[in-house]
Amino acid sequence: MELLIVGTLDGQIGAASKIAIAQGGHVSLADSVEAGLDVLRSGKTIELVMIDVKLDVYKFISSLENERINVLVVACGVANDPTLAVKAIKAGAKEYIPLPPDPELIGAVLAAATRENHALIYGDKKTESILKVAKQIAPSEASVLLTGSSGTGKEIFSRFVHDNSKRANKKFVAVNCAAIPETLLESELFGYEKGAFTGAVARRIGKFEEASDGTLLLDEISEMDIGIQAKLLRAIQEKEIDRIGGKAPIKVNTRIIATSNRNLEEAVKNGTFRQDLYYRLNVINLNIPDLKDRTGDIVVLAKHFIKKYSELNDLPMKDLSEEAARILENYQWPGNVRELENTMHRAVLLSTGGEIGKEAIILTNPEAMNTPQEEATVQVGQTVAGMERKLIIDTLKHTMGNRTTAANILGISIRTLRNKLKQYQEEGFDFPAAEG
Repeated sequence: MELLIVGTLDGQIGAASKIAIAQGGHVSLADSVEAGLDVLRSGKTIELVMIDVKLDVYKFISSLENERINVLVVACGVANDPTLAVKAIKAGAKEYIPLPPDPELIGAVLAAATRENHALIYGDKKTESILKVAKQIAPSEASVLLTGSSGTGKEIFSRFVHDNSKRANKKFVAVNCAAIPETLLESELFGYEKGAFTGAVARRIGKFEEASDGTLLLDEISEMDIGIQAKLLRAIQEKEIDRIGGKAPIKVNTRIIATSNRNLEEAVKNGTFRQDLYYRLNVINLNIPDLKDRTGDIVVLAKHFIKKYSELNDLPMKDLSEEAARILENYQWPGNVRELENTMHRAVLLSTGGEIGKEAIILTNPEAMNTPQEEATVQVGQTVAGMERKLIIDTLKHTMGNRTTAANILGISIRTLRNKLKQYQEEGFDFPAAEG
């Protein structure tokens, strides 16, 4: 665990560092928000940031988001200052640790940060077959292309390849090519020098350098602009990159894993994807089937998510009823594993009995059932819009009006949730008021 402490922590740096080191962590220090950002910009591997609540936590987390630096942030401060604690959580800190630090609490936070969030859970022979091939090719230096529908778990399989490779003790860096605007993707991948363009306030190490000696995952590479594809091809072939504004090429030693939910051969024919880059990436192809085609994984994954979200929400662990399991196995899962995870998160929160029964399994697309509708968890004759409204309002009730939590459980954006609630309000439906 690589830990960064930002600020003085009211003189408790030494105590916090000793606790972290005793838990197997390595500690770096920064005395200000800007100094902390510089550590992260340098490409240093940091998995958790503990920031003094008296600093500008909002500015720190906003800068991380703007510069697309992904790291877990917890705020620390004196226990009798609840206002700053609430402010830090609202700014985006995941936890608040009161000072002086409690060894058990810091240990729990460090354990949560290092817990395996990318476990590959399976029970289907098809998945087992794919993993066997993945494990066989993992020790090589070959590029790997993972294909399959959205939500099938391609990033999890990518991490499996990395974890079984000769680079397993080096960094795994993921870039979502679809989520980063075209104008920013080049700087994200290759980095830039201070002053290279407006807003380049400091040198930023790109993902290629950050992942050097490790693995770089280019998620949804089919969304990458063809102009950047040429620079990517050079980086793979020549093993060197140019920072924007840089004066000399920089050598990198990065293994590439790419994913796509589109047919790249068709993209090559259409002229939206370079053929030479496709050949460079497609040395090994692992195609991940839809969840409906590996039904042996469904209940195994469902039980994994029940355990995960019961622990996360401090709720008692419940068994999955046979009826509920049958519903899950007979659903088509258009959203694949991602949809199953959201469904089980809801089920954990909505379940009221001694087990998770069929009444807690609320499916977002009941028409995707293989079984007769009477066996599904919807009433015959009820519209999809009505089911959606019931799902949203019921979830909001269980989050006691917390819009952000409800949106996360539902798997929709907060903006979409607010628009739906505005519509329901205009239609005369009641729902919990917003917190605060």
